[in-house]
Parts: sequence; C-alpha cells; structure tokens
Amino acid sequence: MWRIWCLSLGSKASSCDKTSDVVAIVRTIIFLSYLITNSIICIGVIRHYNDIPNTRPNNSLVQSSKLL
Repeated sequence: MWRIWCLSLGSKASSCDKTSDVVAIVRTIIFLSYLITNSIICIGVIRHYNDIPNTRPNNSLVQSSKLL
C-alpha cells in the first residue's frame, strides 16, 4: 500500500529507499495541508452561501437621535 501511495505522489526521488520514503512523507504532509485548507475554504463558502445581510437600521442610533 505504501509503495502505491508513494508512486501516486510522483516518481521515486532517489535510488535510496530511505531517502525516497522521507520525500514521500514530506509530499504527503504537503498534500494533507492542501486538502485541509481547501476543505476549510469550501466549508466557509457553503456556510455563508445565500446569507441575507441585516438591512434594518441600528435601533440605538435611532433612539439617540430622538433624544436630541
């Protein structure tokens, strides 16, 4: 499974297996950071999709103008 995952991340980085494994781990961390960042952005877009802004005037401003 690890060999297939490493090959899916890109070509083997070197002829040494230990170095190639370290490169695969770094590539996996980069992939996971992209995946998490994009997921958070999509969740924020979905959460705030079709928000209706509050168009009512602020009551405290209306009351303070009545006092003057």
